Amino acid sequence: MKKSFFVTGIGTDVGKTVASAVLCELLNADYWKPIQSGSETDSSSIKKLVSSPIIIHPEKYLLSQPLSPHAAAEMDHVKIEMTDFSLPEFESTLITEGAGGLLVPFNNQGITIADLIKNLKLEVILISRHYLGSINHTLLTIEALNTRQIPIKGIIFIGEELARTEDIIEKISGIQTLFRIPIFQELNQKTISNFATSLKQDNTQLKFN
Repeated sequence: MKKSFFVTGIGTDVGKTVASAVLCELLNADYWKPIQSGSETDSSSIKKLVSSPIIIHPEKYLLSQPLSPHAAAEMDHVKIEMTDFSLPEFESTLITEGAGGLLVPFNNQGITIADLIKNLKLEVILISRHYLGSINHTLLTIEALNTRQIPIKGIIFIGEELARTEDIIEKISGIQTLFRIPIFQELNQKTISNFATSLKQDNTQLKFN
């Protein structure tokens, strides 16, 4: 059975691409970034970080400025519509990575990443990075997903273990923790591969069935 997940975060720069690389390595999944803002693409980062022979699907929109997609599209004189998006063809598993957080707009009509997830009918993997205020941001994002009836597969935490933070988020939200990714001293194919191997040894991939 084909499986497809949408990776979104509680904000910008929380570790969505690193988490996506781990997921692609762990699940031998294809990767797709529907909207990319800025010249340094997350697709190129995935290519550098994942050692498994995965397929990286081209972006639907590749915008030149590192801004919110709605602003970057306007500067590039591009009009983005919801009807422009459909999932690429894939064999087994697809990891789709969003831009910024859940309510980032991608056009001036106020259509957001959350609307895109809903339209594509994808299950969310939520990335939460440990910092002061992350409990609030995580629970607000989960509440926004629940309000829109978007299913949540689970949470991936980024950072050193903070049991009190992770436990209270699980308790309040009822959402399972899939795994936690430490802050790697060096970020490269070897660290991603070794970490994915450790997850496989713990049978973590079974949580995605």
